[in-house]
Amino acid sequence: MIVTEYDDAYLMIRQHDHALVSGELAKQWSPELFKGDKWREQVEYAVSQHDYAWVPLDKKPIWNDDKQQPHSFMDYPVQPKVDHYSWGVDHVQEQYYYAALLCSWHYASFFDQKSNHSTISEFISREMNRQQSIQQQVLPEWPVQQFHFELLQFCDDLSLYMCLNEPGASKENEITMFKDGFRQRFDGLHEPIQAKWLDEQRIAVSPNPFQSSFNVTIPYKQVGKMMIQNRGLMQAFDLTPVEYRTIQLV
Repeated sequence: MIVTEYDDAYLMIRQHDHALVSGELAKQWSPELFKGDKWREQVEYAVSQHDYAWVPLDKKPIWNDDKQQPHSFMDYPVQPKVDHYSWGVDHVQEQYYYAALLCSWHYASFFDQKSNHSTISEFISREMNRQQSIQQQVLPEWPVQQFHFELLQFCDDLSLYMCLNEPGASKENEITMFKDGFRQRFDGLHEPIQAKWLDEQRIAVSPNPFQSSFNVTIPYKQVGKMMIQNRGLMQAFDLTPVEYRTIQLV
């Protein structure tokens, strides 16, 4: 769950809904900048499904007693999180093995590869075995794989930028994570990609990697703190109606 606190409510966005927005970004990527055209369907699938692991977890949001707010993806308990990570990659692999490889890399990148935490080390070992098995298949060349992986992470980051920032936020009020642009670098674009809110409905992306301007829609729930106090988090979340944030990328 993506969670943003307000005075009287928590804005909550399901991880899979955010990932589907990421997938829409990947579909709009300019053909002139895309490497490995024959793999594009698998790459777009990987981007759109990369957070499928969260589908069952986000059906039953849980409370963080330490922070006194709903658990987000950043502080969710490790054991159920990594178990569902592997389950989510299993789901992707049922459709496309190369898409599963990209998702496995993505999840593994969250952790220290030399971690002594038994749950994390077991997860990394499990995913490395998966990756080695898939890499015995016919795959694109390494520079193309690297581009596909960075594209997944960029689309993930840009979608998070839209989910975590207040619509229309000025640069000085953006979250620190993406204020200075995005970490990925792409051939054909001579500068790091920057995003900037023009108003509450539009974001300018420069240099522009997309083939045209387009809209994305993010479902969310604004769950009242009083309702959580009276009914508990899960029931409050279930009873809160879904709202929609539509953003145009230009």
